[in-house]
Amino acid sequence: MTTAFPARWWHRLDDGRIQCDLCPRDCRLAEGQRGFCFVRQRVGDQMVLTTYGRSSGFCVDPIEKKPLNHFFPGSSVLSFGTAGCNLGCRFCQNWDISKARAVDKLQDAASPEEIARRAVELGCRSVAFTYNDPVIFAEYALDVAEACHARGVQTVAVTAGYIQPAPRREFYSRIDAANIDLKGFTEDFYTRQTLSHLAPVLDTLEFVQHHTGTWLEITTLLIPGHNDGDREIEELSRWILQHLGPDVPLHFTAFHPDYKLTDVPPTPKSTLRRARALALAEGLRFVYTGNVHDQEGDATNCPECRTPLIARDWYEILDYRLTREGCCPGCGYRPPGRFGAEAEHFGARRVPVRLAVRAV
Repeated sequence: MTTAFPARWWHRLDDGRIQCDLCPRDCRLAEGQRGFCFVRQRVGDQMVLTTYGRSSGFCVDPIEKKPLNHFFPGSSVLSFGTAGCNLGCRFCQNWDISKARAVDKLQDAASPEEIARRAVELGCRSVAFTYNDPVIFAEYALDVAEACHARGVQTVAVTAGYIQPAPRREFYSRIDAANIDLKGFTEDFYTRQTLSHLAPVLDTLEFVQHHTGTWLEITTLLIPGHNDGDREIEELSRWILQHLGPDVPLHFTAFHPDYKLTDVPPTPKSTLRRARALALAEGLRFVYTGNVHDQEGDATNCPECRTPLIARDWYEILDYRLTREGCCPGCGYRPPGRFGAEAEHFGARRVPVRLAVRAV
């Protein structure tokens, strides 16, 4: 059964419709209509969120899987998503959830307080809104974040950053760390492959980096023949350097054929390594590779003296050499991020969990 929760960020139009003000799509809805995301619907004279308190599943993951390499390395995170999405990516790697058009994908139910309580019981340092974009279930995510913070649990958003300025301010005020997808660096790629636009994402990246306390990392999924050219990678890296600074970690990850791009081959490891080299040459200090086995691309090195600081193998922490003060043992450089005095060692496990059903 769908849970209809009063939604925020909308207004009435003169023609009788209501407009959603959450993301740049500005969906205009007549009675009974749903937005592009499918989960925000007009019911009567208001808009409701149909997935509040409902999840497609809960799982305990390593934080590096989000991916976040500079946010309490080795720690565990309680991850969950809902259904739907406000982008239309033809290459979506979680399309069975993000493109869901029915609530039968929403098998678990939990109140914000229940999620926070279980995160503590499970020993998770943080709770992640992931699998589909938390922007579209912002009311639920914000309530979960408030409950988590009351119990000392951190919050993580894995998102495409496609959100309007007003809700964006409130959303990121309660998010401790975010990995934002920068899916490519041309408007043509965004319009053709994601049915969205590049400029709002760049605006979100600048806002999060310069106007919030949220720790930021960026992911770009490299798709052969679509966004993996040297010039685009160089321009993307240069924009990050000039607009966000050299210390925002950038993850280049491998595509695998899925959803509507099944005719495109997987991304070779050599492409990721080439992209990493190009980004480092542009002046970015922390560039990683993902979705492939590449210990060099997993490692965190001191950009000042090249001392290895954190060695990883997939999601396993092999060596953690930061001092208790979070500095390089070789030269005293303090890498940016949120680091514990010691690494945690949750490892590469992925542990599905069920939460007791509570009223929401």
